[in-house]
Parts: sequence; C-alpha cells; structure tokens
Amino acid sequence: MPGDLQTTPAGVLGLSSAEAAGRLAQDGPNSLPAHPRVPVWRRVLAQLRDPLIIVLLVAIALTVATGDWTDAAVIALVIVVNTGVGVVQEVKADQAITALATMTAPEARVLRDGEQRLVPAADVVAGDLLVLAEGDIVPADATVVEAAALLVDESALTGESVPVDKAAAGDGRDTADQVSSGTVVVRGRARAVVTATGTASAMGRIAGLMATGSGLTPLQRRLVGVGRALAVAAVVLCTVVLALGLARGESLELMVVTAISLVVAAVPESLPAVVTLALALGARRMAARHALIRRLPAVETLGSVTVIATDKTGTLTEGRMVARRLWTPAGEAEIDGHGYAPHGTVHRDGQQVTAGTAADLDELLTAAALCTDATLRAPDEPGADWTAIGDPTEAALLAAAGRLGLDPAALELSLPRIGELPFDSVRKRMTTVHRLPGGGTRIICKGAPEVLLHSGYLADPDDAVLAATTAADTLAADGYRVLAVTRADHDSAPAPGDWERGLRLLGLIGIRDPARPSAAATIAACRSAGITPVLITGDHPATARAVAAEVGIIAPDGDVVDCREPADTERMRHARVFARATPEQKVDIVTARREAGDIVAMTGDGVNDGPALRRADIGVAMGLRGTEVARQAADLVLADDELATVVAAAEEGRRVYANIRRFLLYGLSGGAAEIAVMLTGPFLGLPLVLLPAQILWVNLLTHGLPGVALGSEPAPPDVMGRPPRPPAESVLGAGLWQRILRVGVVIAAVTLGIAVWAHATDRPWQSMAFFALGATQLAVALGSRARPGSRANPMLLVAVAAALGLQFAALYVPFLAGLLSTEPVALTDLLVICALSSLGYAAIRLDRVVHTGKPRPPGP
Repeated sequence: MPGDLQTTPAGVLGLSSAEAAGRLAQDGPNSLPAHPRVPVWRRVLAQLRDPLIIVLLVAIALTVATGDWTDAAVIALVIVVNTGVGVVQEVKADQAITALATMTAPEARVLRDGEQRLVPAADVVAGDLLVLAEGDIVPADATVVEAAALLVDESALTGESVPVDKAAAGDGRDTADQVSSGTVVVRGRARAVVTATGTASAMGRIAGLMATGSGLTPLQRRLVGVGRALAVAAVVLCTVVLALGLARGESLELMVVTAISLVVAAVPESLPAVVTLALALGARRMAARHALIRRLPAVETLGSVTVIATDKTGTLTEGRMVARRLWTPAGEAEIDGHGYAPHGTVHRDGQQVTAGTAADLDELLTAAALCTDATLRAPDEPGADWTAIGDPTEAALLAAAGRLGLDPAALELSLPRIGELPFDSVRKRMTTVHRLPGGGTRIICKGAPEVLLHSGYLADPDDAVLAATTAADTLAADGYRVLAVTRADHDSAPAPGDWERGLRLLGLIGIRDPARPSAAATIAACRSAGITPVLITGDHPATARAVAAEVGIIAPDGDVVDCREPADTERMRHARVFARATPEQKVDIVTARREAGDIVAMTGDGVNDGPALRRADIGVAMGLRGTEVARQAADLVLADDELATVVAAAEEGRRVYANIRRFLLYGLSGGAAEIAVMLTGPFLGLPLVLLPAQILWVNLLTHGLPGVALGSEPAPPDVMGRPPRPPAESVLGAGLWQRILRVGVVIAAVTLGIAVWAHATDRPWQSMAFFALGATQLAVALGSRARPGSRANPMLLVAVAAALGLQFAALYVPFLAGLLSTEPVALTDLLVICALSSLGYAAIRLDRVVHTGKPRPPGP
C-alpha cells in the first residue's frame, strides 16, 4: 500500500486502470474467503466417536458374529438415525462466514483514469478513490479526503445507536476520519481513499474472529463423560457375568450372547433417540414461542446458561432514537410514545400538554422540526411501525413535534426554508433560514450544547446559559444525547456571516434509544432463575450505565467498564456492564466468562456481534432487525426480537435437560437391575435368571416407546425457580446416580424375590422373573412422570400400556413364547407379580420425595 494514501489530495484523478489491475493481482480481490467445507464423511466419523456409539458398534459386530441379525439391525437403526440427525444439523449451522459476503456492497463507484466508474466491489483495491453518496454501502476501509455533511451508520459494526459524522482533514481538523467496510452512508456525500480490502478490512477481521466456534455444548460434554463411564462399567460387569457363567459350566456361545445382551441392556441405546426427540420437541415448542433453533443441541444449552451477555441496541432497547426529555427556561417536560410514530403525549408536572397550551414547548419543538432534513413514513400496513428516512436523531425531533400536536408538514408550508448551513463534524450544528409569513426571516440553529451555549452568539444572560449548561450536563449523565435549539427573528435577511448572531436559547432536547417495555421484567426473570445478565455494547459509558440501571442490570452508580481503558481479567469476569467494546473485546469478555466456568449465552444483532455469538456457548440473534451475519453465527434466532423470548427458551432448555435426566434415571436403573439380577442370581441358587433373548426383549420394551415418551414430559412446576446447575456438574450429578442405584436395587429385589419364591415352589420361575423385570420397570416409568395425575404427555400412558400388553403376549402368544423360551403363568401368580411390581412405582415416588428435600438443579 502506498505510503501517501493518508495525504492524497481531494482532487486526485484516482488510479489508472493498469495500476488497479496490478494491485488486484498482487493483493487479491476485495472479498472474504469462503468457509472451508467439511466433507460429510468427516462429519459422520465425528458423530461415531461418541463412546456410547462405539459400544453399540462393538455390540453389532458381536451379535453378527453370533448370528443374531435381528438385534444387530435394531441397534444399527438407532445409530443411523442419531448420526443422520447430527450431520444434517451441522451442515445447516456452518454458514456464518459465507453470510458476511451479503454485507458488502455488490458494486462500488470509483475514480479511475480521471473518470467515475461503477466496478464490482471485489475489484476495489488499496489506493482507489471511492465516491460515496447517501444510501451507499462502503465497500472497503477508507480515509475520507472530501466530505459534505457526511453521516455514516456504523451500528452493525460498533453497536453505536446514533450515526456518526465523518469529515476530511482541514477546517480545524488535524486528521481525516475513517469509514469502514459494511457501514452505510445515511446522509451527505464523500470521497475516500481505500486503505484496506478483503481480509485486511474491518469486515475481514471480524470474519477471522468467527473462524473458531464454541465447540461442544454442555450437554454434549456431559453425555461424552457419561458415555465413557457407562462403556467401561458395562464391559467390566458383563465380563464378570461371562466369567461366572463359564465357571458354572455354561456353554461359551450362550455366555457370549448373554454378555452381549447385558452390554446392550446396560448401555441405554435409546438415549440418542430420547435426546434427539427431546431436543426436537423442545425446538418445536421454542418455535411456537418465537425462538428458532438452528442447532439442536443448543436447545438444552439454554437450560444450562448461567450468564446472558446482551447487546444494548435493538436488544435491551428499541433500536430507534426517541426524544424523551425537554428542558426550557420555564421548566422541564417528558414525552411518551413509541418509535417514530408521531403519536403520544407530552407531560409537565403531571399534566398533559398540547400544542397551544405551553408557548415555550411550542417554540422549542416547532424550531426543532423545521431544522431537520429527515422525514417520517407512515406504515403501509395497519399495526406496522413508522419508519425514518434520514438521520434517526432528526426523525426523533419530528416525532416529538407530532406528539405535542404539531404538524411538521404544515410548519414547513407556513415557514418555508430559504437557506441553510448543513451540519458537519467541525461546526457540530445545523442552521436553517425560514421566511416568516408577515415578512422577515427566522434563523434556527440546533446542535451540541457545548458548542451553542458557548459560541458567543447567544443573546441570553449568563445565568440562563449557566442553567442550560447544568441541565445539559444532567441529561448527558443520564445517558441522553442532548441537542440545544436556538432561534432569532429578523426584519430582513441578514448576511450569511451574521446568521448565527443574536440567537436566543429555546431549550434542550434529550434523545435516547429507549429500553424495551419488557426489558426490566425480562432482566428480573433472569435474576430469579439464577442467570446473571451482562450488558456489552459499543456505545458510550454514560448511555450504557443509564440503560443498564433502567432495566435493572446494575444500580445507578454501578460499575461500568470502559473498554478503551485496560481492564484486568477478574474485572472482566465479574463486571456487569461493558461500554465501547470492539468485536475483539466482546469475544474476550465472553471467553473470560467461559474460562471462569460460566455457560454463556450472547445476544446481538450486528456484524460486530457475530464473533462473540459464535464463541459463546449459545449465540442468540435478533431475527427482525438482525444482520444476516448475526443470524448465521447464532444457534438461536429470536423471531420477535424480544429478550423475554430467551427466558422462555431457557425454560424449554431446562425442561429438555430434566427429561434427559428422567430417562437416565429410568433407563439406567433398569439396566443396573438387569446386571444385578444376572450377577446375584447364581448366588441364590438360580443358574441363569434370564436368557439373552429375554434380556433384549425387556430392554426393547422398556427403553423403546416408554423411554422415548419420557422425553415429552412437561417441565417441573418450579423449573425456573431453581438456580442453573453448576457448569462442571455431570449429567448424573446432583444425586442422580445414587437414585439410579436405589431404584435399581428395588427393581432387582422384586425380580429376584419373585424368582426365588417361584423356584422354591416349583413354578415357572424364569418366566415369572422375566415378566416381573419388565413390569416393574414400566411401573418406574409411570412413577417418573413430572406431574403425576395430570393429562400432560398422554403418549407415555399409551406407550406403557402397549409395552405391558406385549409383555403379556410374550407369555401367552405361542410364537413369542417359543422365541423367548417362556411359559404361561397362572392368573393368581400373575396377580402377585403385578402387585409386587407396583413397588417400582412406589419406589420412584418415595425416592423423589426424599430427593426433593435437597437443593437440586432442574431435573426429575
């Protein structure tokens, strides 16, 4: 890049075509690199590395070796379905960097060979002279060398809710302003010399930050740990069963098949199906609540969240500038209203004020409405919002005038503009000249209070200026952007050099991006659920403090980290509000929180939020006003742009996790009981309590439809009243594995008790033990319901009834009885078994009563 780019004069002719072609060949196109595509086979292998899947793959190999093709097919089907769902979700989610290309301009106007040309944005090179006008997307980073009333919307990159004025060097400025790729020209025109393109631009740096994702979700990390533990335990215990059987003289083939059957019984092979179904149902319920899931595991992650890091503009706030406070020498007033709609009310001292009832407010808002270039557009459809054309701050002034009852269009007709001095970053004010109806002229000037109040042009006494200065400082400290409005009437048109002399201060207007009506309640709901809200914004510290205090994140005098100043790691891990944060710093804050052990959800809508959304445990993007980059980088998209939807989605996430733990309690207690029965039986005089086919049958019935139906259970009533589970806690933590053992002991005791009694009384003891094992586990399934007695989740009742019917059929249908080597059981004996099997229901209910007396995370 040439060293004189920063000092290129405004009148240069631009690059020659030959020089531009040479630089394009040397530096490459002004575009972002395509995201590398991961082959499908790699995604499949990644899914198959799960320890539970590995155990099931080994089980398939062994069942095929022994000729058990039916069981092999069932296990293979579970693996194929789970792997397929995982791969499809990954392919859909991995599009974030590609979406960045949509934020760049498709074409750009440049000067080449002394002529203005329209070229593809990809062909823009360092040194090109850009020609920018209102509505243009800046195609590359550039230095402004010529500007006229240039105003640039940088909210997508910086989070600033107010457009920023830009100017060239000179006219009292030592250095020229920079414009960044992806930003939008709101007003004015400019010429700028390109300084960085492609990956070296602001958009390119953000693309680099997005290259690394967040990795496994908390649920995936927990299930990997559980899978390893279950795999080891299952193999060890089943090896013991194999050795005991061989020691008793059983055949090698029988004991190998028995060991394989126990492995399948001990490993909850329905777990992937249950998890997938629970996540899919959760995603569907979230969609009904306007939360769209892009990656299924993110459903549960919401239930794990301990920190919600939220953007300000458009998330906690409405994303629109609104005039809220008025100050005149006669007193203060407040304005109510929503967005840019010119409908609302103005109040002073608790009384509504309308046009004609307060002369000072009429004068202030009349002057403010006349000294603007923006317009308001009514909605095309009923119920839609009004939109602003031009500077959002000026649109807020028009809306404020309308809320007092003034008609800006009528004012423009009665006081037509005949001259103006546009706003620029040096003067920091705008001046307009209007013709009075009876002759003469009116000068109106609005701008920054620090300029107008101390310009020397005001005719007001010193004490009035001091009072206005104090009021302006108070409004600024409260997070408002403050405009001062002045006016002077003349009998004849003054010379342009005298336009701004003899001005009289009309008052001050406090403008801000107001908090959403639901924001405070949402933050309170987060706190009650044990979730810490954190505000990260690119806006001014005073604005960040005001919004954070208004919605309840911090106290009015709470700590605000200004990211332009150095901050230690501990402060980054514990502070609640961060201002002036760059995209890189947002990533650092999220990373610091994660390293401290938090599960972080990051919300945002701009390009600047994309890297942090991708790095967080779960990224949440705004669907209505969010950029495509933010939506593609996120795991969850809010269709209604309401932060309250995140809390609703967190409830669904906790429900999903509770149901996964519910299934683990049910499935693993049954598997533990089956292993205990097989290990203990020989010591009680029972040679081989259950045959391999019987073990697989019971496992198929209990882990099949009833187990999957448990994934549809409603949330526990107090699910959002509990704190989030500790991030490092295992999915079997909070006492779940102890509960599994307790319930498993009851199931095994019932089964072995019936088997010993039947064996001693010369009854078909193996068939009775087989029926008792299945019936007791089904009773546990009924007792595992989140809300016993309710009509919620009727599918569980249907599934249990169907499974129990098949268990009866296994005893009395000749074909099944021959396949499973069972015998019919007398009706009286069957009644005894059913009565004792109900102990499974009693055990799980009693265990729940004992367990709920302890602090616990969301779960069964």
